[in-house]
Amino acid sequence: MLENSKISSRQFTILVTLYLIGSAILIIPSILASEAKQDAWIAALLTVGVALFIMPLYVALGSRFPNMTFAEYTEEILGKWLGKTVALFFLTAFPFFTASLTLRNIGDFVTTQVMPETPIQAIHIIFLGIIIMGVRLGLEPLARAAELFFPGVILLFLLLIVFTAPQMKLENIQPVLEEGIKPVLRAAVPFISFPFVEPVIFLMLFPYVNRTKQIGKALFTGILLGGIFLFVVTALTILVIGVDQATRQNFPSYVLAKQISVGQFLERIEAIMAVIWFITIFFRMCIFLYVVTLGIAQALNLKDYRFLTFPLGMILTVLSIVGIPSSTYLLEFNQKIWPIYAATFGLFLPMLLLSAAIFRKKRNN
Repeated sequence: MLENSKISSRQFTILVTLYLIGSAILIIPSILASEAKQDAWIAALLTVGVALFIMPLYVALGSRFPNMTFAEYTEEILGKWLGKTVALFFLTAFPFFTASLTLRNIGDFVTTQVMPETPIQAIHIIFLGIIIMGVRLGLEPLARAAELFFPGVILLFLLLIVFTAPQMKLENIQPVLEEGIKPVLRAAVPFISFPFVEPVIFLMLFPYVNRTKQIGKALFTGILLGGIFLFVVTALTILVIGVDQATRQNFPSYVLAKQISVGQFLERIEAIMAVIWFITIFFRMCIFLYVVTLGIAQALNLKDYRFLTFPLGMILTVLSIVGIPSSTYLLEFNQKIWPIYAATFGLFLPMLLLSAAIFRKKRNN
């Protein structure tokens, strides 16, 4: 293996949790509210339950090859050339492309909410510079940093709940299931695809967890914690600012944080949400770039992955601007195309590989 780092199951859980929160914490309430209206919180709760049933697929595939990454055992299952082709296609078409979407989210958020006069290209370059430095340090330092920042994320999240609780209005979620269960199910589809089938990329990290027998539990816990974060944010957004605001805003949870008002001295501390988002989005992007560079290096039998970070970072910057021309285009893509796209790589490909591995083992026996 190109990477000799080892991380604990606890660190793996934290990385999964931070990855899931990522950009989803800002935009998921809007996506859910646009379909399910005041029942968005039900859709969020339902989706988290469904996501937990997807995880055994990843654990079953990864546990068959405990000492190999996804890029390595794809070659083992499908043969040398077909396996390399599939691995490279997966890495470039899924985690790398998803990283470009996430980078575009970063640029859109900063240029519309924080620094409107700053060119989006400058934001992308600055963020990617920091991310490249993090990836070049390796997996173990990233995992330790995640472990260090995680309590701060939880503390800020609890402060957000406490400060917005006085402004909750139960009438904002009433009547419950006014239009039946169908809108809730429609809303759940894009939420499952973003971000709950994306943890397929963590199959690249399975061999680096020092207790392989605890990977399933660690992945399950990470998905559950990330799902709870997103469920609570969705419920808070609907309860505080209402369905109309949640639907109209591109980043409704940031608008939620702007509602904080304690007496006349603690107001507009939306930095709470911004800091949570900046921390989680950093680790999300680092995981993307790390997985892509490591996987490509393994598929091409390179001696090191670090020298790939800079050229791939430059390509990522261009792709985030050229491939996604506007935030409106990104919103349409997320709602209409992304569910099918993500399911192809996050569900059908792992099922195909698992079936092929089982068939090949039976045939050899």
